[in-house]
Order: sequence, then structure tokens, then C-alpha cells
Amino acid sequence: MERVPILKIGDILLVSIQIDMSDQTALALQEDLAERIVATGCHGVIIDITALDIVDSFVGRMLSTIASISRVLDAETVVVGMRPAVAITLVELGLSLNGIRTALNVERGMELIAATREDDLGYGDDPEDADAGTAATSA
Repeated sequence: MERVPILKIGDILLVSIQIDMSDQTALALQEDLAERIVATGCHGVIIDITALDIVDSFVGRMLSTIASISRVLDAETVVVGMRPAVAITLVELGLSLNGIRTALNVERGMELIAATREDDLGYGDDPEDADAGTAATSA
């Protein structure tokens, strides 16, 4: 059975799906990813599906399940590299991919996770920052 590699980049795990996903491969990926999230404490998961030409309901459900598992383990999931035909297929199948954010590429996915993490931690919400900005504009 083939395994999907999971790479750690900073506080993010990158999953690049380069093979056709069988049931066994998908289950192994779900388990491997959950274990890596816990082991590393990462708060973001990027799933790169650039190499997928076709997405069926099975792959759509697998992505939703991975996002749910990640969310329970305090990690946000972003799917990147979705081709227009794949997006159209997902919509036609009625798969909304709840809990999954999307980005055009890995770089934008990393930026999205970083921005979300900053919002969750409350950076930029400091009242002193607002006072400093007001003082700077009135000077």
C-alpha cells in the first residue's frame, strides 16, 4: 500500500496527494496525519491536490473527514491547488467541504493559516495599538 508523505514546514503540515486515493490509502492518511498533528503540535494542515485530475465523492468525503479530525486536534485545514474542473465537479456532486478553506497555491494557503492563527491569538486587537494609531494620525 502506498502512503502519502506528510512534510512539516514550520507550524504547518503539508500533504501533497500525488497518487490515486484508494480506501486503504485514505484511511492510512487520516491516521498518519492525526498522529503527526499530535506529535508535532502543528496548528495548520495544507492538502495540495494539484496532481488530482478527478475528484469523486469519495475524495470529497475524505477531505471533509480529514478537516474534521484536524479541527478536533486544533489544526486548521486548507486545500490548495484545486483545478477549475475539480471545483465544478465538487459543486455538481453537492459536496460543500464544510470546515475546509481553500487557496490557490501552497504559499497562499500558508498565509491564510498564519492570518487565521494571528486572529485566534488576538494579535492586532490590543487597545494600546489602537491608541497608538489614533495618536499617530492626530499628530
